[in-house]
Amino acid sequence: MNKLFDIFVDSSANLTDEMIASTGIGVISYTCLVNGKEVRCYENGKPFSDTAKEFYESMSQGADIKTSLVSEAQIIEAVSPSMEQGKDVLLITISSGISGTHNQALQAQKELKKLYPKCKLLVADSANASLGEGLLAVNAAKLRDMGESVNACAKWVEENAYKMNAYVTVNDLKYLRRGGRISTTLAIAGTLLNIKPIIKADGGSPAKLSFFSKERGRKRALETLANAFTENVENPENQTVAITHCNCLEDAEKLAEMVKERGARDVVIEFYDMCTGSHVGPGTIALFFVGKDRRGHAAASESKAPQGKTVTQKI
Repeated sequence: MNKLFDIFVDSSANLTDEMIASTGIGVISYTCLVNGKEVRCYENGKPFSDTAKEFYESMSQGADIKTSLVSEAQIIEAVSPSMEQGKDVLLITISSGISGTHNQALQAQKELKKLYPKCKLLVADSANASLGEGLLAVNAAKLRDMGESVNACAKWVEENAYKMNAYVTVNDLKYLRRGGRISTTLAIAGTLLNIKPIIKADGGSPAKLSFFSKERGRKRALETLANAFTENVENPENQTVAITHCNCLEDAEKLAEMVKERGARDVVIEFYDMCTGSHVGPGTIALFFVGKDRRGHAAASESKAPQGKTVTQKI
């Protein structure tokens, strides 16, 4: 019998309440400042949809949003109770190319090794955000419950991180402009022309979000996400496909129907994680699924946009 261990994620993993309840995965929350008021991106026992809906409505009304990474101290505080019980811990983080949280986890790992020399904290970079990270964690929990060791589960995450595909469409370019990822001139021109950029998790090391294409209009943008699913998914009928949205449920449901027509059976819809969602804004929709290794076709995707052009700042 393998020694029992616990799994933790940062709240960017965007796990649904049902996923958390069924797997027992611990969530370490990011914090946002909304007009100067501190808001936790995840609170145990509080429905996430209520918090997220209010958050994105505030963004639509022009709220000032600031985000911060999960700190070393937060990680130590969260996982110490498990290690005090003699349990090992697997911590899966948002991509180190998107946030400094992964580096904070590595620092916590060093301190916890001193505090609990008989236990270990393994840190896995998901190379993803939102439910791209979350689905990896859920599958790791399933492997744990089948008897796999913490080392085996960490290795599985590492080997499969780049097989988790993520495609995102942004509805309003002003949020990318505020983050300094596109110029004011480009944002104005794109808005006038009804341009909807498509962003994807790339094959870089570390993985970042890069421009994939730009489409004219919302309908075409959703079709592009669905087509990316068709072109890259593997065994769609045997996996959970996830869609997250920044308070645009109707369009998320349209996309869900489109991917079901393309072979998906189990599709989960959830509000987009607030911390990463704050950088792309209301109306954003993201699609996550297991498919072709992103490192194998990164060059083809990047040919549609300037090399190395990223769209999110470190949080």
